[in-house]
Amino acid sequence: MKESYITTAIPYVNGNPHLGHAMDYLLADTLRRYMMSQGQKVRFQAGTDEHGNKIFKKAAEAGISTQEFTDQNSKKFQDFIASLGVEYTDFIRTTNPDHERRCQEIWRRLKDHIYKDSYEGWYCEGCEAFVTDKEHDENSGICPDHKKPYVKLSEENYYLRIADYKDQIREAIETDALKITPAFRKKEFLNLLADMPDVSISRPKSQVSWGVPVPDDDDQVMYVWIDALANYITVLGYPDEDISMDWPAHTQVVGKDILRFHAGIWPTILLGLGLPLPKNLLVHGFITVNGEKMSKSIGNVIAPEEILSKHGLDPFRYYFLRHAPTTDDADFTWEKYEASYNELANDLGNLVQRLATLCKKNEIANLKPLAVDLDDEFKKHMDAYAFNVAFDYAWSKVQDLNRQIDAAKPWELAKTDPAKAKSVLKDIASQLLAVSQMLEIFIPTTAKKIQDVFTAAQILPPSTPLFPRG
Repeated sequence: MKESYITTAIPYVNGNPHLGHAMDYLLADTLRRYMMSQGQKVRFQAGTDEHGNKIFKKAAEAGISTQEFTDQNSKKFQDFIASLGVEYTDFIRTTNPDHERRCQEIWRRLKDHIYKDSYEGWYCEGCEAFVTDKEHDENSGICPDHKKPYVKLSEENYYLRIADYKDQIREAIETDALKITPAFRKKEFLNLLADMPDVSISRPKSQVSWGVPVPDDDDQVMYVWIDALANYITVLGYPDEDISMDWPAHTQVVGKDILRFHAGIWPTILLGLGLPLPKNLLVHGFITVNGEKMSKSIGNVIAPEEILSKHGLDPFRYYFLRHAPTTDDADFTWEKYEASYNELANDLGNLVQRLATLCKKNEIANLKPLAVDLDDEFKKHMDAYAFNVAFDYAWSKVQDLNRQIDAAKPWELAKTDPAKAKSVLKDIASQLLAVSQMLEIFIPTTAKKIQDVFTAAQILPPSTPLFPRG
């Protein structure tokens, strides 16, 4: 059976995991769970990007070897992914010898599209990237992210000739052969593509010592584009193995800041290798805090672990999958987060508690989990990558069950017509089990608890509320 392949962007391990990384993993995991619920076999990649000067310098500052530094930080990301309840099938590290060797072979196979040239321009050491003269002037010569002046560098580097495949890339995106979601990101990128320059894919070893050596040139190391982007196929075994059972990827999940690399440079690499393009690029926005971009200088950075420690995993997943638009920026405040938690407690926690209590009193037991298909409205939103809209739809079902209980008043009905009360409660409990199949895609731990309660030999209310207060 052919697998559906989902990828996440590999984070740079010079810092700790942040909320942007969490969105990558949560969205990919949500898609994975949905596709598996539809009977698909899914392969899911994650990994870490571990080369470059920033890594080398951070290790030196820490007084440890660069490899030891990357080992420690890669482990942080693996632990972080686990803390989100996300399960991958493959984890790749760009310092893995197999990856490095495969990247060198990819370079050789791309040689007809690579050339060497001198370049002089403005460079940000923090970004490890060149900027155009226009960007330099617009930012008054100072990187807006790192608050440090750009440095004028003159180097001889290797370049990947983007121009070789611009027409094919444009056609693929315009016809949705490579589909970019949301559509406005597609338009943004197509506007950029016409003027997209060839990209530098190496740096002199004198400038960057921690990297994959360029084949047949001892003075150069690979820059991030070949090294990092190639991970999506090297983790599958390319070019040593046939990857046609997994590639092309069904969906590659990326943040909006790296769309141009995944929609421009990455397709150039793939076309140069004679490989098909991925089917979908799902592009998410940023997480702001109180309406502002997170910044250490402002002091408004909130670590994911801080939020997770407040109420646990499923409230975290609930907030960022329902209240954060899947394909746009989202804002986090503690007030919004507490309101979100109260929704969980009031709408779902109370529903489970009082329904289970009524089922116990009316001696209802042995309900069977319904093996039902997810309904078409829900699937329509999921297939369109509108995960938050699909979650809203599932939540409307939860709210409707609360209204059904209030309208039916089974506690009063039990006094006059016990058989009718039982029938009503069984129907509502069965509906909740069906809704739990939708919820399982977003908040799996909670959904499993609901299924355990209402399929037990004796239905009992949870000894501890699903979402306790205080």
